[in-house]
Formats: sequence, structure tokens, C-alpha cells
Amino acid sequence: MAYQWDSSLETGHEKIDNQHKQLIAALNSIIDASRNGKGSEEIFKTLDFLTGYTIMHFTDEEKLQEKYDYPDYLVHKRYHNDFKVTVGKLTERLREEGPTEDMVNTVTSAVGDWLLNHIKGDDFRMATYIKFKQKEEDAS
Repeated sequence: MAYQWDSSLETGHEKIDNQHKQLIAALNSIIDASRNGKGSEEIFKTLDFLTGYTIMHFTDEEKLQEKYDYPDYLVHKRYHNDFKVTVGKLTERLREEGPTEDMVNTVTSAVGDWLLNHIKGDDFRMATYIKFKQKEEDAS
């Protein structure tokens, strides 16, 4: 397994953390399918799931940010949009070149590294803000 969930990835927001775990599991499934020769059909099926789940996850995060008037919403949304474009280009390249081990490694490294950095930085800040706003809401 290339990516491991650990406490450094916990934002403290249960729904977001659970979705992040699913994204990491899907990424690991692609790596596993490639390493164990499960075939391109399995790799592309999992990649399609990862892409769709990422879009759903980003939508959920952005709704939370809007609900709590997150001050960095537009910047965060731009990061999401840029990443969707990057994943689209990588997926297209993978389909064109085929799921060789090198190409799968390129895709999973780009996606995985971005995801881990985004969780530990942008998502952590966003979740901290939302938790603060929720406490304010509860105290009212």
C-alpha cells in the first residue's frame, strides 16, 4: 500500500475525514491493481470511481465552506478546480498511453501527493474554521 491514513491527516471533521479515507483507499486500489496485474479494466474502473468521488467530495466541502462563510472559499474552490483539470489530463494521458506501471505511478503519485498536501494544509485550516463556527453556532 502506497498511502496510509494516519492521525496527521485528521481534520477533526468526521464527514470530511471519512471521505478522505475513501479517496486514499481508492488510490491504493489503483496501485494494487497495477502491481498485481489485475488489468486495465480494473484500473480504469477504480480511476473512474476516484474521479467521481473526488468531485462529490469537493462539492461537499464547498457546501460546508459556503454554509459557514469560509473566508478562503474562492481560493479553496480554485484549488479544487485546478486539481480536477490536472486529474482529467492525467486520466486522458493514462488512457492514451495505457496503464503501464510507470504511467500508473505517475498518476497515483501526482494525485496522492496533492491530496496529502491539500488535506494537511488547506483542508485542515478549513475544518478548523468550520469547527470554530459550529461551536459559535452551538453557543448561540
